[in-house]
Amino acid sequence: MVIKVFLASSSGSTAIKKKQQDVLGFLEALKVDYAPLDIACNEDNRMWMRENVPVEKKPTNGIPLPPQIFNEESYCGDYETFFDAKEDNAVFAFLGLPPPPGSKEAKEAEKAFILENGPVENGTVENETVENGTDDAEDEENLEAEEVEEENLDDDSLKREVPMEEFNGDEHTDEVEAEVGGETGEEAAEEAAEEDAAAEEKVAKEEEEEVVENTEEAAEDTKAPVKQEEAQEEVEDEEAKGEDDHPVSEEEEELRQLEQEEEDE
Repeated sequence: MVIKVFLASSSGSTAIKKKQQDVLGFLEALKVDYAPLDIACNEDNRMWMRENVPVEKKPTNGIPLPPQIFNEESYCGDYETFFDAKEDNAVFAFLGLPPPPGSKEAKEAEKAFILENGPVENGTVENETVENGTDDAEDEENLEAEEVEEENLDDDSLKREVPMEEFNGDEHTDEVEAEVGGETGEEAAEEAAEEDAAAEEKVAKEEEEEVVENTEEAAEDTKAPVKQEEAQEEVEDEEAKGEDDHPVSEEEEELRQLEQEEEDE
């Protein structure tokens, strides 16, 4: 089967050129063999395309535009239907081709078949519901009951195989450790208490040292103004002493004597 893509190589429409490139590029990416048929240079291709596009797929003017896609003589669709199939991961179904094994479209088709017909094994459909003209509901119920019993048995066997401490979880492990190593737990608690006490003592000592440092700094700040006042007083005393030691002149002595005599009179 050959996929035929009818296109116009010399189209003046940018939109048509882009659509043609999208279709051809995607077919090449999927490694689908196709034959491009030019309707611009070949009148036979143009007429064949127009005649074989279904009437309901033609536009109102009756002239279909490229690209148009066919599988041999069977019409697949135009660009819009191709784009929809691409979005739905159903390009191979759109082209009428079987999807390659392992592809996403093949997996989707397999899931759809299973949902519609049920799982298939050895070429036949499982879980046939009709036997001898009657529904096989009773057999299905029996099978379900057997499966439940098998699951319960499996759970019991697992419980026997799994070690007790793993089956019961961490709580049982903690109980066993407490019973076996009770003394070890008490020693660990005592060591933890001693470490806490040592840490508290260290913190208290650091706080005390910090208080002492702050007190010494405050005392130094208080002594500084006192020293400045004492220095100022010493300077003033020296200045007063210097004035007392200054010698008196003869004129000052005579003025003093005259003042004394006037007072006596």
